Amino acid sequence: MELVYKGFPIFLLIFCRITAFFVVAPVFSTRNVPKTFKIGLCFFVSLLVFLTYGMKQTIVPDAEYILAIIREILAGVLLGFAAYLFFAVINTAGSFIDMQMGFGMASIIDPMTGASAPLLGNFKGMIATLVFLSINGHHYLLSALLQSYDWIPLSNTLFLHLKTGSISTFLVQMFAQTFMLALQMSAPLVAAMFLTDVGLGFLARTAPQYNVFVIGIPIKILVGFLMLAVLMPGLVTLYEHIFAQMFDAMQKLFSILQGPAS
Repeated sequence: MELVYKGFPIFLLIFCRITAFFVVAPVFSTRNVPKTFKIGLCFFVSLLVFLTYGMKQTIVPDAEYILAIIREILAGVLLGFAAYLFFAVINTAGSFIDMQMGFGMASIIDPMTGASAPLLGNFKGMIATLVFLSINGHHYLLSALLQSYDWIPLSNTLFLHLKTGSISTFLVQMFAQTFMLALQMSAPLVAAMFLTDVGLGFLARTAPQYNVFVIGIPIKILVGFLMLAVLMPGLVTLYEHIFAQMFDAMQKLFSILQGPAS
């Protein structure tokens, strides 16, 4: 009982961080993954971390223990959100493409998140998930989560970093970086749609007898699908580049939280 009394507060802190990470992290947080599997995975991963890392720690469950629980939840959410931002790049790029192709009103319910998602964004998101699993990205996420206890111990200074603004600065930079990646990812198709609109404008001026509003929509859809087929072989390389930046961002977050809060 004494061992349980000493170890349970440490295990609870570890369980809070890992559960918060799995709630937000890509692939693991999808609705297709059963809830019992999520809870079981969080428990066994927390048990492994406790046996390898938590046995060396000593924590007194006093009044500050509640703040420690909130701090661990915030740490897990930050790690998962840093990874999720780069998956949101694909949906954002799909929204840009759908608006240009005329699929903006055809948003569908994404079964993985339960939210409304763009048509092409949902399609590209499925491909990105397959690529992520094929390069063992989920293993890297679990490894990053386990290594986070070396960089961000249970006695971390997360609240001080929040006070100094280093975390908010990091999140703003990540928002800007992911939005720029979404623009770059959708740029070829958006540019093709713009040139198609220019061509249809010249057609309307030179041949007024053609109803541009009737023939324009199927032409834009056809051009969009042709461009998508041309760019499809390069998606794997593009996704690998995005995932590499995702792990770099998580490493940067580790270094920010490890450094002194000044």
